[in-house]
Order: sequence, then C-alpha cells, then structure tokens
Amino acid sequence: MLTACLLLSFAPAAMAPAASASARSPQELSASKLKDEIDLSLRWLRTRFDLETGSYGGIENDALALLAFAKSPRAYRISDGPFIARPVQVLLEAQRDDGSFGEPSHTLLVFTAFEALGDPTTAEARTAMQKHLGQVRDTNPFAKMSRADLGAEAQRLLDERDGVTWGKSQERTARTAERLQRLGQIYSSLKTSEAKKQPGKASPLPAITALSKVDRQRLAKSLLRGADYLFEQSLENKWGFDGHADPGITAMVCAALATHDAMEPEQRARFEKALDWLVSLQKPDGSIHAGSLANYVTSVAIMALARAKRPGDEAVIERARAFLITLQADEGEGYESDDLYYGGVGYGGDERPDLSNLQIALEALAESGSQPGDETFQKALRFLQRCQNHSETNDIALTRDGVTFAAGNDGGAGYAPAESKAGFIELRDGRKVPRSYGSMTYALLKGYLFAGLSKEDPRVEAAWSWLQENYTLDVNPGFQGSSDPTAAYQGLFYYFFTMAKALDLYGEETVVDGAGGRHAWRSELTGRLVAMQRQDGSWLNTNAARWFEGNPVLATSYAMLSLGSTRGWVKK
Repeated sequence: MLTACLLLSFAPAAMAPAASASARSPQELSASKLKDEIDLSLRWLRTRFDLETGSYGGIENDALALLAFAKSPRAYRISDGPFIARPVQVLLEAQRDDGSFGEPSHTLLVFTAFEALGDPTTAEARTAMQKHLGQVRDTNPFAKMSRADLGAEAQRLLDERDGVTWGKSQERTARTAERLQRLGQIYSSLKTSEAKKQPGKASPLPAITALSKVDRQRLAKSLLRGADYLFEQSLENKWGFDGHADPGITAMVCAALATHDAMEPEQRARFEKALDWLVSLQKPDGSIHAGSLANYVTSVAIMALARAKRPGDEAVIERARAFLITLQADEGEGYESDDLYYGGVGYGGDERPDLSNLQIALEALAESGSQPGDETFQKALRFLQRCQNHSETNDIALTRDGVTFAAGNDGGAGYAPAESKAGFIELRDGRKVPRSYGSMTYALLKGYLFAGLSKEDPRVEAAWSWLQENYTLDVNPGFQGSSDPTAAYQGLFYYFFTMAKALDLYGEETVVDGAGGRHAWRSELTGRLVAMQRQDGSWLNTNAARWFEGNPVLATSYAMLSLGSTRGWVKK
C-alpha cells in the first residue's frame, strides 16, 4: 500500500530506522541537477489538480501531493496558490468529528502533510489527529547516508521514472507524489552534504570608453564583431551550451541578431533556419519550447520572430501570445486577487510566479500586439505592486514558517512578493523586508510602463527615485548586504539589458544619481559595453557565472540587445 511509504518520512517513535539506500555504484548527481528533475515531475503533478473539486483525487492523493510539494527543494506552502490551499481545505472538511480520517494510514498521511506545510490554519486539525497517532517524529532515512549513496539512490529512483512520472493508470498520481517526497528528502541530505561555496573574487569592470571615441562607426563595428562571434558558435544553425542546442538561448541570439539586422547573405540564411527551428517547436497550445521553461522560451521566441518580421510568422506569434496570456496566475487557475501571486507569471516549472519571468512575458506581449489597457497587463499590476517596496500600494501580509514579511518604502523591487535574490533587511520587530536591487527595479519600471502607468503615478515615481539614487554601471546595485564580493556582479548583463529597455521606454535621456551627478545613460551604457567586449567579439561575465552569464553566447546576446536600446544617442 502506498501510504506505508510514509513511514520513510514520519514514523511513530517506536519504529525501527528505515533500511539503508541501494548499494549501487556512486552516481554523479548534484543537488542542483536533482532539483531540476524534481521540478519536471512536480509540474506534471500540478496538472493533476482538479480546479473544480479542489483535489488531486481523494484523501490519499491529496495528502501525498501536498507532501511532495512541501518536501520539495522549493518548500511550497499554502500561500503559493490554490494547488496547495484548496486541497488543504478539502482535507480539513473531510476530517471526522473524532479527528481522524477513517483509516489509520490516511490519518498519518494527512498529519504528515500538514506538519510538512507547517501552517497555523491546520494546527487544530493536527492536534485532533495526534490523539489517534500518539507521538510522531519526523525522520529522514537518508540523513546519514554518504554523498555517493545519496546520488546512487536518487539516480535509481529517477531510472524508474517513465518520462516524468512513476506508476501506471490510476495509481500514477499517488506513486509519483510518493517518489517525489523521497527525492525531496534525498535532495535535503545531498544539499547539506555539499561543501559550502566559498566567496569568489571580483575584478572591477574596465573603464568606460571615452564617449567621443564611441562613435557610430565604432558601435557598428562592435555589433558586427558580436554577430560574427555568435555565428561562429552556432550548432548547426542553433545555439546553446556544452555542445547542446537550447531553444531559449537560440531565441535570445535570434532576437539580438534581428535587432541589428547586419548580416551577410550566408548569415541571413542560417538565421532563417534558426527561426524555422523555433517555429517547428510550437506546441498545439501555442507554446514554443523543448520541454521546459515554457514561459521564458515562448516569450523570447516571440521577441525574435516579431523583430525578424518574416511574412507568414504572424499566426505563430499570435498563438504564442495567446499561450502567454493563459499562463498568468488568475481566475482561470483558481487564483483570486487577494492571493499572493495573482497576476504573475513563472517559468512554467517552478509553480511560483516571479518578476523576472513576468517582465519578459509582458515585453513579448507588447511586441506581439497587446495594448496597455489589456486585461493581462492590468492584472499584472497587482503582482508588480507586491514586488515593490512601497507600502502605500503593496498590501502584502505574509507569515511563512514563522517569519513575517513586510514591504519597505525605498521604492525598489525584489524578485517576487516576499522574496529577493539580494537578501532581506530585518526590522527591529523581527519582520523581514526584501532588499531592492537594480535588475528587478528596472523590470518593475518596465512592467508599469507596459501597463500604461504615467511618470506621475506614485508607484512609477517611487521606482524612478530608487533607480536614480542607485544609478551605476559598475555593478547590479542592491547587493551591499552580501558578504560575497561577486554577488553584485550576478546577472550583470541581464541588468544592462533590463536597464536599457526600461530607460528607453521611460524616455528620460538624463539620470541624476544620488550625489547629484548627471548621466547621459545611453552614451554611458554604450561606452561601458564597448569597453567590455572581448577580443573575439564576445561578452562574458567574468566575475559571476550565475544565471548562465558564464556562457558567452548568452552574455553576448544580452549585450547586443542592450546596445539595440542605447544606440538612439548616436548621431545619424
């Protein structure tokens, strides 16, 4: 019986320890790789959620699914959306007057899931269940295993998987959830066993090239060198990493090349073939991808196809645009306007919307014909506000795992509601405020402008104030709270890309920094990027490889896209 497997994670105190993992030969499986594999199967598991019933198909399936999400590397909680909150409510309503769920195994299963979620709304139900279960302790049977054995056991479970699921027919939901729960425990132990990464070393960026020398001819030459480098790196008219073609990177390269349109006939033919490949990846639902990152790949593919302006691609773009609209966390997926992530868009695999994915989706929608007054943009405002440290319009009130999160008032933005890649500021009363940082505050400004807000809107004014105060081309600002000297260089080219597009949309040619200095941002950013170009024509984030910026193909694409937004300063 599937519920017996729960004894691997929660067991009465008198039970014997679980058996040791398989003694197979060690497998090289990092925690990061395992996390990606878990995400793939969790995405499938979420599709088993029935919005009409609020359930995954009965008490056992609901409890197992909740446990899989809660024990996963991303540690999902009730606030993450209806796919968690609704099954919890369904189970609470199914609890019997005596506190049980009928079968003892079901009672243990629900208790286990509720304990893993740790939400105060289930505290009374858990107390009632304990009268039947007695003392229950949380155990991880993989906690004392060696790193090699952890990898081997995880690989064994993954090898049993059929596609992204386990089991057959009617037992597939329960079996997949149970296996995911085990893999989540293995991930936790694997992550703990990994050596703590030591802070890296960072080198200052090269000085900005004197603006008088960054003339139109030099800029054109820089772009040509970048394009030549990209074509030299192509993999049979596709682009990627480690010798493997990737549709997301291919789309980003195509968007960069289409922006500048300075290709030789032979290059143009190869560019067309790359676009054809992207079109060939379109699914019946309109999405464009090769199995993962549906939002990101579809969004960038729209940007590439829209900028290429090829006759015949209009229908492809329109289907892709319709798909992006369906991805938004709204009433169609059971979200209500008060829900934390309402109006947002995520990767299409991690189940949590974020500002980075939302801003790229909004840009793709704008380039494919959506208007500021469209419903998608207006719903997005709700999510955008919750990412901004602007307490007058940010209504976030969230307590998760005993920590209360609040909005600050500096006007900047973090990665998602109650989340920031730059860390948190802890207030005297113990509440935490997500730190604002550069790339996400520019992403916020972009989102507001796409949604039609004016410069005089208080939300826009607050974001603009933070961006002026923290204007810099030396780092991605906002990471001063980190002890890692490379932290401020993480996502640097993404920062330049987002900055250039946001400022171009905003329409202000001069930025006045916190010290009163005036900056012609177009010419300065152009000078910075030209100075950073390498001998082979590429760009590379040499200080921080995070978020794939250690891949010169992606970094070069970001740089060329940024230059596409800055070149308006060059005299015709």
